[in-house]
Amino acid sequence: MSLAQFYRELMTINSMPDDEKKAEASKELFERLNKTPLPEYFNWAEEVFEGIHVKERPDQLALIWADLDTDEEKRFTYKEMAEKSNQLLNFLRKNGISKGDVLYVMIPAVPEIWFASLASVKGGIILVPTAMTMTAKELEYRFDTYPPAAIIASAASAEIIDEALGNLGMTPKVKICIDGKDGWVPYSEVDKEAKEAAPEKTRSDDIILCFFTSGTTGMPKRVVHTATSYPLGHLSTANIIGIRPGDIHNNLSQPGWAKYAWSCFFAPFNVGATVTGFNYSGRLNVEKYLGAVDKYRVNVFCAPPTAWRAFIIADLSKFKFEALRESVSAGEPLNPEIIQTWQKHTGTVIRDFYGQTESTAMIGNPPWYKDKVIPGSFGRPHFMYDIVLVDDEGNEITKPDDIGHITVRLSNWRPIGLFREYLGSPDKMAEAFRGNYYYTGDRAYFDEKGYWWFVGRADDVIKSSDYRIGPFEVESALVEHPAVAEAAVVGSPDPKRWQLVKAFVILKPGYEPSRELALDLFKHCMKILAKFKIPRIIEFVPEVPKTISGKIRRVELREMEIKAKEKGVRGEHEYFYHEFPELKSSS
Repeated sequence: MSLAQFYRELMTINSMPDDEKKAEASKELFERLNKTPLPEYFNWAEEVFEGIHVKERPDQLALIWADLDTDEEKRFTYKEMAEKSNQLLNFLRKNGISKGDVLYVMIPAVPEIWFASLASVKGGIILVPTAMTMTAKELEYRFDTYPPAAIIASAASAEIIDEALGNLGMTPKVKICIDGKDGWVPYSEVDKEAKEAAPEKTRSDDIILCFFTSGTTGMPKRVVHTATSYPLGHLSTANIIGIRPGDIHNNLSQPGWAKYAWSCFFAPFNVGATVTGFNYSGRLNVEKYLGAVDKYRVNVFCAPPTAWRAFIIADLSKFKFEALRESVSAGEPLNPEIIQTWQKHTGTVIRDFYGQTESTAMIGNPPWYKDKVIPGSFGRPHFMYDIVLVDDEGNEITKPDDIGHITVRLSNWRPIGLFREYLGSPDKMAEAFRGNYYYTGDRAYFDEKGYWWFVGRADDVIKSSDYRIGPFEVESALVEHPAVAEAAVVGSPDPKRWQLVKAFVILKPGYEPSRELALDLFKHCMKILAKFKIPRIIEFVPEVPKTISGKIRRVELREMEIKAKEKGVRGEHEYFYHEFPELKSSS
C-alpha cells in the first residue's frame, strides 16, 4: 500500500457523520499505519499535495489570505499554490540551492511563507522557520550553528539578518526580500520562473525541517523532522482536530514556531482543506480577528490558550459564527470558564489537545469526544502514539491520579510523528531518550476514566514543604474569579518551605490592583484549593513573559522572582498571605 492511500482513507474517516464509526475506523487506520514499513523514498509535495489534491481538486481554494490592517485579500487554488511554489523552487535551484541545503524563512504570515514551505518539501531543502521577533544576537547563534544557504525575509527582518551575517562574516548563496531591500533579490524575480518543477527524490528519513526550540536551560536545540515525520505524522493532528476535505480552516499562530507548520500547513493540506491566513501587525486585535473568522465562514478554528483567554473577554455577541463546527486549542490546557463561555456564544466546545515541536498531536479530545469533553483535561493518547506515565525511577504508572512524566514508549513501535533527533546534541538526546522511552519533559496524571490532566513542565512543578504542586491547577482556580484575565504561578524561594506558591495575576479591564482585591483572591482560592496549594503571594502585573507560541515562560518568572527575593525587592502591587490578619485562622 502506498502512503498516499492513508491520506485518502483519513479524508473519508474525518468526513464520517457517525462518531462511533469514526473512532473505530481511526483506530484501525493508525494501527495499520504504525505497522507499515516506510518506503525508501517519499515526497509529500509530489505524492499528496500534487498527486492527490492538485490532480483531483485543482480549482479548489487552497489558501485565502487577508491582511487585517489593510483589508488586502489574496486567494490561491491548489493548482496556483503548486505553480507558485514551483517558481520559487526553480529560482532557488538556479541560484545553487539543492537538496539538503538550509533555507531560513523570516517573514510574517503572508502567502510567500506557504509557497516556501511547499517548495522546500518538494525540493528536499531544509526549511528553518524563524520568528519575526528574533534579535541579531539570536540569529547569530542560529546562523553559526546551522549556516544558511538561502534566506527569505521581509524588509523589516532583512536589516537584522544583515547585521547577524556581517558579524559572522557569512554570505549565503541567495537572499530574497519579499518587499524590497538593497542588497537583496526582490521576490518579483521569482515570478519570472517556470511554473513546473521536478520533485526531488527524498528518502523517508531525509531532514526537511529544523526548529530551534528553547528549553528551560541552555541554548536552543535543533529539532529536526524528516520527509515523513511531519508530512505523514500530522495525520494524527488532522484526525484529532477533525478537519475534512473542503473545510475552511484557520489556525491563529505566527510563522516561526512548530504549531504553524502543524495547523497552518500540513494538517489541513493533508486532507484537502482550505487554509485561511490572517496577517496583522502589533498586538492581536481580538474583534478584527474574530470578525475575519466570521466573515470567511471558518469551519475549523484552532488558537492558543492566550488567544482564547482574550476572546472570552470580548463581546462575542457581535459575531454569528454560523459556519463554525470545530474549536480546538493546543499549548496548555484551558480553564473551564473559557470553554463554557465560548460554547455559550458559539455552540462549539473547545477541545484541548497536546503535542510538542518534537512530535505531532499526541494526546487530545478528538471529534468523537465532543460531547464527552471534561474541562481542564487534555483528552486521551492518540492511536499513533504509545503514551505512558513513568515515575522518577522510570517505572510505568498504572494507578489513576498518580503524577508522572509523560513519555512515549518505543518498545512496541516508534511513532512516525516523532522527531528524528536533536541535531548535534548527543547530551540532549541522552536526556530525552532513556531506555525504551522518549521523555517529553512534561508531567501529568490520568483519572479513573482514562482522561489525562496536565500538571506542568517537569521543571515548573513547585516543591513546597513536602508537597509537589502543579501550576495549572492553581492558575485555573484564579481565573475563575471574575476580575482575573490570566494568571501565571511559580515557586518563590522560601527558607522554611523551600518554595512558596506565587501567582502573577493580570486583571480584566475595569479592575485595579488593591489590597481588597488581593484579599478577595486569597479567599476565593481557599474555597477551591487544598490548603497547601493556596497562593501565599499574589502580585498584580500588566503582563507576563511568553514564548512566541503564547506559552507562559515560567522559567523566566522564576528567575525574576529569585533575583527579586535575593535583593529584598517587593513589587509595587505584591501582597503576602501572612500579612492579612483576616486570613490568619486559615494559614
